[in-house]
Amino acid sequence: MKLAIVASLFGSAAAFAPIPQTGSVSSALNSEMVKGSGDLVTKADLIELAEKSNPVLKYWDPIDLTSTTIFGESNEATISFLRHAEIKHSRVAMAAFVGYLVQSNGIQFPWRQLGGDWVSEAGLSPPEQWDSMPDAAKFQIIGFIGFLELFSESAGTHYMRGGTPGSYPNFSDYPDNMFHSVPFNLFDPFKLSKNASAEKKELGLIKEMNNGRLAMMGIIGCLTEQKVEGSVPLIAGLLKHYDGEVMNPLQSL
Repeated sequence: MKLAIVASLFGSAAAFAPIPQTGSVSSALNSEMVKGSGDLVTKADLIELAEKSNPVLKYWDPIDLTSTTIFGESNEATISFLRHAEIKHSRVAMAAFVGYLVQSNGIQFPWRQLGGDWVSEAGLSPPEQWDSMPDAAKFQIIGFIGFLELFSESAGTHYMRGGTPGSYPNFSDYPDNMFHSVPFNLFDPFKLSKNASAEKKELGLIKEMNNGRLAMMGIIGCLTEQKVEGSVPLIAGLLKHYDGEVMNPLQSL
């Protein structure tokens, strides 16, 4: 719950897709931004977008995160680091929350899962399903996530050095002899936003920001209710109790 509170506090203080100082929202999704043609995020950028994302609350930074510095970096580089962290966690939380709902309803792929002959047992909650997976399957998933992280951090200009927080490099920008041919990019694989107007992109980013913040609180709330029954009154009694350790992904059921 502490993590959910911190996430919500910082979420209100920052904007999901920071607008570069050039003021062009549409350029935030341009591949050139991935290569580092953007500027470091400033407090003024956060205030501008926070007012658009929540006209009632507007800019709110009760623990003054936007005035801090980390790793001996400048304040702008620190803000860019925190912005990227929020964006990443927002997107992961949205996928996690949808996955939690799907798994809670017993929906599975019709084929054998990673790691051989393993098939999830009926009646297991989402965290119990993860615990019951073979270690080989877990390492495949964790290794793939590690590759995505390494690729993001090493390609193009880093978000703390002028790159845009939240932008993910396109696989198609690299020669086929570097990686296997990948038909889709991770972000916007079907190019749905390719011809979208600047106004539509800006509105979409604001919606994604707000959905991501809500998803962070949602997934933390579900896991918390499973561990401490009754701790989240809104969903009290709806979820199966979990005896495992949420923060230990390599434990066995």
